[in-house]
Amino acid sequence: MEVDDVPLDDKAKRMRDLLSSFYSLDHSMSSPDTSSSSKYATLDAINTTSFDPDQYMHLLVHKSNLEGLLQKHVEMAAEIKNLDTDLQMLVYENYNKFICATDTIKQMKSNIVNMEANMEQLLEKIMSVQCRSDGVNTSLFEKREHIEKLHRTRNLLRKVQFIYDLPARLGKCIKSEAYADAVKFYTGAMPIFKAYGDSSFQDCKRASEEAVTIIIKNLQGKLFSDSESIQARAEAAVLLKQLDFPVDSLKVKLLEKLEQSVAGLQLKIEDIGNASVDSNDTSTDSVPATAHETSVREFAEAIRAYRVIFPDSEMQLTKLAQDLVSRHFETTEQYIKTQIWSAHLLGVLRIIWRDVLLMDDVLHEAALSDYSLEPARVAVKLYVSNKFSHLLSSISDALTKAHTRQKDKGEEYSLQVALEGGKKAVLQGSMDVLLDFRQLLDDNLGLLVKLKDLIIDWVQEGFQDFFRALDGHFLLLSGKNSSATQDQGLTEGIQDDKVLAGLVLVLAQVSIFIEQNAIPRITEEIAASFSGGGARGYEYGPAFVPGEICRIFHSAGEKFLHIYINMRTQRISVLLKKRFTTPNWVKHKEPREVHMFVDLFLQELEVIRSEVKQILPEGIRRHRRADSTGSTASSRSNPLREEKLSRSNTQRARSQLLETHLAKLFKQKVEIFTKVEFTQESVVTTLVKLCLKSLQEFVRLQTFNRSGFQQIQLDIQFLRTPLKEMAEDEAAVDFLLDEVIVAAAERCLDPIPLEPAILDKLIQAKLAKTKEQNPNTP
Repeated sequence: MEVDDVPLDDKAKRMRDLLSSFYSLDHSMSSPDTSSSSKYATLDAINTTSFDPDQYMHLLVHKSNLEGLLQKHVEMAAEIKNLDTDLQMLVYENYNKFICATDTIKQMKSNIVNMEANMEQLLEKIMSVQCRSDGVNTSLFEKREHIEKLHRTRNLLRKVQFIYDLPARLGKCIKSEAYADAVKFYTGAMPIFKAYGDSSFQDCKRASEEAVTIIIKNLQGKLFSDSESIQARAEAAVLLKQLDFPVDSLKVKLLEKLEQSVAGLQLKIEDIGNASVDSNDTSTDSVPATAHETSVREFAEAIRAYRVIFPDSEMQLTKLAQDLVSRHFETTEQYIKTQIWSAHLLGVLRIIWRDVLLMDDVLHEAALSDYSLEPARVAVKLYVSNKFSHLLSSISDALTKAHTRQKDKGEEYSLQVALEGGKKAVLQGSMDVLLDFRQLLDDNLGLLVKLKDLIIDWVQEGFQDFFRALDGHFLLLSGKNSSATQDQGLTEGIQDDKVLAGLVLVLAQVSIFIEQNAIPRITEEIAASFSGGGARGYEYGPAFVPGEICRIFHSAGEKFLHIYINMRTQRISVLLKKRFTTPNWVKHKEPREVHMFVDLFLQELEVIRSEVKQILPEGIRRHRRADSTGSTASSRSNPLREEKLSRSNTQRARSQLLETHLAKLFKQKVEIFTKVEFTQESVVTTLVKLCLKSLQEFVRLQTFNRSGFQQIQLDIQFLRTPLKEMAEDEAAVDFLLDEVIVAAAERCLDPIPLEPAILDKLIQAKLAKTKEQNPNTP
């Protein structure tokens, strides 16, 4: 069996054992691995202390063949050579280390010998210096004692001289009002006066006390003088306390003086209007101190001095400081009610914040920075609310003042000017307001940083409430609000029916503009610059809901459009009512020409067309005659006219009316009223239809003779062409015009129509007369 496959670890183990035996280490650590296989248990014993060479050779010869023995011989020879080499290297390395250690020891020994000699020399020099120092001290001892005695005498003489000169010094200080120096001099002399004031320095003490009495009196006068600054009063109080004057009795009076000074420190609207814009720089070093800032600094120093004099006065001083901050914000709220911008508000808030920080330094227990947060929240919220109120007023002015301005100049009211002004006021005004609010968010003022989330919520809620209020204000302008009398100033100058109706049409188009253009643009800006917030609470839902506003103004646009149509229809109905209630139709004379009410009727329609063209876009003109089999009323009236021309008997005419009603059941129905669209053609067509329907109802309320019926026939026939030119639904117009003629025939005692030739002649005469009066009319 071969043994050349012994693991390499065994060779390493044998090497370690040899080295350990060379250095006489513990041989128990080099015992063979008990986990080795039984195959190599006896052959590996060559590395142990209990190695038996004869047994090893016996096992080796017994278990190995000749080739294995030769291989083992080669391996052992190589191991022996390697071990010899390793031993030589170990011996060489250890020899070098021993040589270095020997050299080092010799050098240390040489250095120590020289050091001992130097130390002995140093000790001798130190002993020599000590001896000489003792000799000098002994020789100079008496002179030093004499010099120190003279120095003490000199200091004592200076003190004595100061005591004798003290009355004169105090007198000079009184003349120059240098009371601080006087108090310092007197308090410095007090220990001497207490020790020798009744014997050696009795006269000096008496004169000094008299001077101090004058000083105390002057300090009291300065303390209660209104002409003195707060800081000067505080210094006077401190000096009085240093003189052991009972200042506790002055506590109430000093507090009253501080309370009076608070009223003088309150901001004034006329002052902050100029100072606020110049206070944009937050660093106080780069801006010169204003008079207000100087006064507040003096007030802060007075508080500091008051606290020193009266340590238990924190509660009263805190109340004074909070009162000053509250007064500042009261003035700010009054200032906000005027039309200001964020730059002005930021300037005022910086002034207040600077005052708060100044007083916080001397009265940190008051926590004025936290106290000012609530009034700042109220002020900023009021500013946001007022900004939206001003925006609402500007929109109202843009819609109404165009009329007032042109009325004063005698010009015709242009709805286009009001419409463009309203659109610009809504969109551009909203963008300006958002930009203004953005400046509040971008500012790093301490108060505003804490209110950032609230400002975002206020802006979003403000726009939601603003558009709701704008919808209510539009109703107010349209005259359909029950509270219209509450805001007469906004509707002044638009009470004329013509202007009011046109304004309602403008409101309808502005509402559609808000839905389609303004709200999406504002929503984008809010999402970009005013996202976040959350201080409002998620349980209340989102603050700004553009979908709801779009629904409100979509409904408002349709509502105002119908209001406009109703207003114009009612105006024309008044004209029609006057036309049919004034004459006696039973005794009407034979028609000679088209009645003048037709001209008035067409004039009203032209006014409507003019207003609609200014406001609404053009639509696709559709003629609905092709959608039906023809005019139902026309198919009924033509045979009626032919039959009545051939019959002169009234009874037969009424029989023909009965046949007409029966035929009506079998005719195709014409769609009269459809949904009104925001186009010129749709609005005009709807108005024409409503007016013709009203005309039909007025006809049904009257009783006509033959001439009256023929007059109605003539007027309606004349209206047929211009009305079909105005309206896009010719079939419906034809139908309604024929319905008017049929209604007149039904209410006629002798319904015999005019002959076609006479009817055409009268119409041509009216056209010629109209052209003569209006040559420019096509």
